[in-house]
Amino acid sequence: MKNAVLSVGAEFPAFAKKAVVSIEKGKEFYDITSEEIKGSGKWMVMFWWPKDFTFVCPTEIAEFNKHYQDFADRDAILIGASTDSEFVHLAWRKDHEDLRGLQFPMLADTSKSLAAELGILEAEEKIAYRATFVVDPNGIVRWTSVYDLSVGRNVKEVLRVMDALQTDELCPCNWQKGEATLNA
Repeated sequence: MKNAVLSVGAEFPAFAKKAVVSIEKGKEFYDITSEEIKGSGKWMVMFWWPKDFTFVCPTEIAEFNKHYQDFADRDAILIGASTDSEFVHLAWRKDHEDLRGLQFPMLADTSKSLAAELGILEAEEKIAYRATFVVDPNGIVRWTSVYDLSVGRNVKEVLRVMDALQTDELCPCNWQKGEATLNA
């Protein structure tokens, strides 16, 4: 299987998926659509992990959650996703202390259709790679990264890239928010 990862400048695919948004009985699930997100006028950061009930994945999910407000401050909707079902997501959230208080939805791509459209399915197990997509308010992919299954990503780098993208200016290597851009 050859992956063709959806890249910068492409329109993010339309989707309608179930997500876990709470562990409170009767309020666990919500249907998320790309239309709703696009209609919000906000940026979207969607990050994918391979499997629930694993070892590296909860460290990343917990780190994204620690920075939830940082994403909100950047006018971004944060969504976590994997090819596991909403029921597996719910069980994991209830089981894992670091996941009980998540502030963002855990999208369930059980059909693997969105992961396939994004080009992030691993060939053997058909699970998602550790991929992150930053999508602008017009639904256009502005940044993507894909990591090997065994390597966790750096959430602060995702925030740094968002800061740079939102300047609409040229940002040099290792640029940090508050530093001069090349247009200044």
